[in-house]
Amino acid sequence: MAEEMKNPLGTKPVGTLLRKFAVPSIIAMMVGAVYNIVDQFFIGRSVGELGNAATNIAFPLSISCISIALLFGIGGASAFNLTMGEGDSEKAPYFIGNSATMLFSCGLILSIVAETFLPTLLTLFGSPDNVFPYAQTYTRITALGFPLLILSAGGAHLIRADGSPKYSMFINLTGAIINTGLDALFVFGFKWGMAGAAWATVIGQYISGILVISYLARYKTVKLEFKHFIPRFEYVGRNASLGTASFFNQIAMMVVQIIMNNSLKYYGARSVYGESIPLACVGIVSKVGMMFFSVIIGISQGLQPIASFNYGAKQYIRVRKATVLALSICALLSVCSFAVFQIFPLRIIKLFGSGSPEYYDFAVKYFRIYFFFVFINFVQPIISNFFTATGRPRIGMFLSLTRQIIFFIPLLLILPRFFGIDGIIYSGPIADAIAAFITLIIAVFELRKVHYWKEEIA
Repeated sequence: MAEEMKNPLGTKPVGTLLRKFAVPSIIAMMVGAVYNIVDQFFIGRSVGELGNAATNIAFPLSISCISIALLFGIGGASAFNLTMGEGDSEKAPYFIGNSATMLFSCGLILSIVAETFLPTLLTLFGSPDNVFPYAQTYTRITALGFPLLILSAGGAHLIRADGSPKYSMFINLTGAIINTGLDALFVFGFKWGMAGAAWATVIGQYISGILVISYLARYKTVKLEFKHFIPRFEYVGRNASLGTASFFNQIAMMVVQIIMNNSLKYYGARSVYGESIPLACVGIVSKVGMMFFSVIIGISQGLQPIASFNYGAKQYIRVRKATVLALSICALLSVCSFAVFQIFPLRIIKLFGSGSPEYYDFAVKYFRIYFFFVFINFVQPIISNFFTATGRPRIGMFLSLTRQIIFFIPLLLILPRFFGIDGIIYSGPIADAIAAFITLIIAVFELRKVHYWKEEIA
């Protein structure tokens, strides 16, 4: 009991803790979205519609990077906090060291695979012939940054687990600011187009990665030694199991993105919009959606160390308080986002360059319909991460798969056969509604079985 009394995660008010951990996490997640949205902004205004479509074609590789970062970042942070909550400070450092090693190693492997098989991958991702050169130029360069992109994105979770959310925020902000400044210089100043945006992204990621390495060398809670970084199945497996829900959620997004791109190319060619307009518009809407989900997932990640530590320390009432607070905040934010997305879609689309009347028509229509159930989209990520953070990754993993894999992909494959490109547009919101409903049912059923959820809050 002494450990949780010493650790602020076990003593400070949960509202204070959630704000402390969630705000930097939100900013960190938004920075990841900004990397993509800034490139989209500059490319859209310099290269145009084909450039916007190219970033959408390259997007599955960006998602794969984030999936690995979450697998070992959230997994390592959760394992570390749970172990520290149990009072085992000798075992805990191995989870951090093994996580860092896997983050960099997987990034290096992914970079090599992308560089080696890039033409095949871009074709698989649904690139039309007129978009292919732009996508190849952009991805060939950004793939060079994968090792440190994954290390910096995943390392942010390891740093927050050490009680330094502000430093984690600083790392991500530094990379984003550098990326934005260099984007303006390379794209508008030097007229480098797609290559300029790509190099700006890579440089920002490398600087963020170096800052993460610097922090790990002086970790606060425990001292990290060389032996902690040597991969061992016991620790890698535990990290992976706890990060599985978030990992599969991102992998599901990647699979959906690939199917979506190919479907948009196929059914777009058979509509008045053509191949490139749907790809460009959906790319923009997806990036805007990332800004919203950055806030929701950031709150979910801010909840993770609080729920993990207090669950490990058997302070169950604090787990409940933090979870209810996170859900309440996300509900309010989701309703506000719904209003903005329904009222101002055209203004948001115009931020990313101009287009034809057909371009704007499809963009506004897709924007409003795709985000129609955004006011309930917070339920799945918060609840699935709650189960993962409290040591029940199987439930968390299942819930993380409901929206993307279990519902969205089948709808995406079936509805367009009957309704053409409109079937693609309506697949997203239908999947959102069903996933939220299923998540609520499972959450109520599971939590009613746990005695602490029934107890009165002291």
